[in-house]
Amino acid sequence: MLTIVWLVTLAMIISSSVKVDYWEVAPGTAEDVASRFSFDKEALKEVKRYETSSPILFVTAYGSKLTALDALVGVLDPDVDVLTREEKFGDTTPSEQRRLGFQAMATAKQIAEYVVLNRLGYDVSIAYGELIVERLVCEDNPRPLSACLQIDPGDTIIAFDGVKIESLSDLMPVIADYSPGDVVEITIKPHKKETTVKKRVELIASPDDADRTIIGVWPADTRKVDLPFEVGIDTDAIGGPSAGLPFALALLDELTAGELTGGVKVAATGTIDGDESVGAVGALRQKTVAVKASGAKIFLVPSAQTASEISEARKVAGSKLRIVPVANLTEALKVLEESGGTVIENDAIEL
Repeated sequence: MLTIVWLVTLAMIISSSVKVDYWEVAPGTAEDVASRFSFDKEALKEVKRYETSSPILFVTAYGSKLTALDALVGVLDPDVDVLTREEKFGDTTPSEQRRLGFQAMATAKQIAEYVVLNRLGYDVSIAYGELIVERLVCEDNPRPLSACLQIDPGDTIIAFDGVKIESLSDLMPVIADYSPGDVVEITIKPHKKETTVKKRVELIASPDDADRTIIGVWPADTRKVDLPFEVGIDTDAIGGPSAGLPFALALLDELTAGELTGGVKVAATGTIDGDESVGAVGALRQKTVAVKASGAKIFLVPSAQTASEISEARKVAGSKLRIVPVANLTEALKVLEESGGTVIENDAIEL
């Protein structure tokens, strides 16, 4: 018996230190956004900050590489998803995905600022940046000239069949005249290189819409906004765009009088676009676990999530945490107003 105990102990020690090619999606943290804001002197000349007793929370999920023991424990934990390398990163590398995640977070902060300042009447604008490939769309049996075999994540598309492409908005009207199976010449600038190369690429049908022709790439979010001043949002090493909605709500609360949440502890997740629409996020179950642990009473989530994801989140939340799907910022504000929060008017700040 003693030998068996020692062998089991040794196996646990070894398995807890040996990294395997698996990654977790686990509950993270729910933290207030307001404490991460910073306003420089120029910003404070334009706005007045208002303190709030119950700040908006944004929520994260962990996604670290696992040891053999962690992977075993994760498989047994219903709140943890254990992913293979391919499931986690697809065709990108871990370092490339981290870079794209940080870029997405930076853009999310900018878009949130744009949405808030636009709603409050400031002179702001938004435009697409370069068409940078974030990830690839690969068919089950890609043909030799498919984009997933010719283009890499991080590459920048410079021209499409001889037409100069400066942003995603330039590509959309051009590709509409092509059909799946057409072979075109695409000029790209490989990641971290200044020289360009030309690749022949066979276009494919969108997996979501057979009538729509695509190159076979997902573009990175490179939108750029022109703002009258910048608001600093410290996000440490957190990546991804899913905090756009809580950033926008927290900034509105910061720049307007009253209590946006009505003193209720509220968490939110969701991407946000320039038109104030809220987009779906990953790891909703894990984020719900984190929000529940924080003691929040309301969790605003994107209505763009699947019905099964929202149903699962509600099961995890139980009776003390209310899951409320919203499609846009106006719907989110309406929920908060109905819970006792201050009504936000479009002209809340005098300019």
